Amino acid sequence: MTGFARQSAESGVGTLTWELRAVNHRYLDVQFRLPEEFRPIEQAFKQQVSAALKRGKIECALHLRRDLDQRAEMQLNEDLVQLIGTRVTEIRKALPDASAPNAIDVLRWPGVIAETQIDSEPLQKDAGELLDQALQAMSAMRASEGERIAAMLESRCKDISALAAAVRKRLPDVLAAAHAKQRERIERLDIEADPARLEVELALIAQKLDVDEELDRLESHVVEIAQVLKSDEPVGRRLDFLMQELNREANTLGSKSADAETTKAAVDLKVLIEQMREQIQNVE
Repeated sequence: MTGFARQSAESGVGTLTWELRAVNHRYLDVQFRLPEEFRPIEQAFKQQVSAALKRGKIECALHLRRDLDQRAEMQLNEDLVQLIGTRVTEIRKALPDASAPNAIDVLRWPGVIAETQIDSEPLQKDAGELLDQALQAMSAMRASEGERIAAMLESRCKDISALAAAVRKRLPDVLAAAHAKQRERIERLDIEADPARLEVELALIAQKLDVDEELDRLESHVVEIAQVLKSDEPVGRRLDFLMQELNREANTLGSKSADAETTKAAVDLKVLIEQMREQIQNVE
């Protein structure tokens, strides 16, 4: 299920900001981008996310913007600067045409500037609390999307029930038409049919065209979907399974069809089920 959340808060050394992005995924896949100060507790962050979200590809980025007074306390590694100067002088003696680095180039050299060490434990605690807030915001957004999807699923379930009821209502007419067609064939052949054998053949036709069980299962699955949608637990995988079952019954209905109307109903059912299946990929 898609979602986005951004939460910021002031800490003792600067501003912490979490950005969470969620896209559809069959399972839960959590990825982090963290400043070095927070790498040791990445697993704890992951547990927080997995406790709040059960499905989706979640990208979690934490940013730390240090306050100006903290930046002012950055220490210059004078020994390293002198060593760099010595090596530059040696290189220029060997390569007179080589240009000397400017001050900015030297400041960019790894280790020349050492940021003031900070107490990471309070900072990590603040980041954990802020992550909880971001997860709550994302969950609220996903819940809103879930309500919209639930309304769509309920609407499609009503359409499925209506189609099933229409097919069931037409079953006697379909069966009568099949019997009439069989008798017409016999009459065209101008033969005397054995009444007992004819009854057996008609019974076989009725059995072949009987879709009562398929319609019963369709309606049963619709009722089950309605119950699942009322659950407070993650239901995405359960709904996936029910979509497979609905599709199976629609396929069987189409294969047993003996008239154009029933065939059309089977196709319409598959269209509705596919619309539901696409949306269920977004459901946790």
